[in-house]
Amino acid sequence: MVEFHATTICAVRRGPDDVAIGGDGQVTMGETAIMKNGAKKVKKIYKNSVLTGFAGGVADAFSLTEKFEKKLEEHGGNLKRAAVDLAQLWRSDKGMRSLEALMIVADRDDLLVVSGNGEVITPDQDFVAIGSGGNYAYSAANALFNHTDMSAEEIVRESLKIASSICVYTNDHISVEKL
Repeated sequence: MVEFHATTICAVRRGPDDVAIGGDGQVTMGETAIMKNGAKKVKKIYKNSVLTGFAGGVADAFSLTEKFEKKLEEHGGNLKRAAVDLAQLWRSDKGMRSLEALMIVADRDDLLVVSGNGEVITPDQDFVAIGSGGNYAYSAANALFNHTDMSAEEIVRESLKIASSICVYTNDHISVEKL
């Protein structure tokens, strides 16, 4: 079975009026082939008030994003309740359990990581990164967040750029969405 390595996502909140999420565009097949350079895995949903980004299988992530938006509608835009509901559904639904992806979701108040094993994680600080180059982007975001006055968008872009210079599964075709 060919394994796909699909993207790096980084999100930063610098208060309610400065929230950004970004991702690189690379999708790698196996260890040696780049399938796509310009995949976009970040988007605004729910009346342009919530940012989402995903790492993992593209079809899986689209399915999860769609289900998450429905949960947001069910819960009147309450990000935490929608994320917990999605995580519970993801873990318990036979068809969804096989989905391989991680999601970062953010609004003006919260930043969360949602996983298929039922986890909804609030990071210790207002930044997080996932995916193939997630550790590299996280390290860069940590330094930039804590030691500069850069905006959320600037930190996201620079963190992904740094990750792309280190991780073979991350490129510098960066897409960013912000609130």
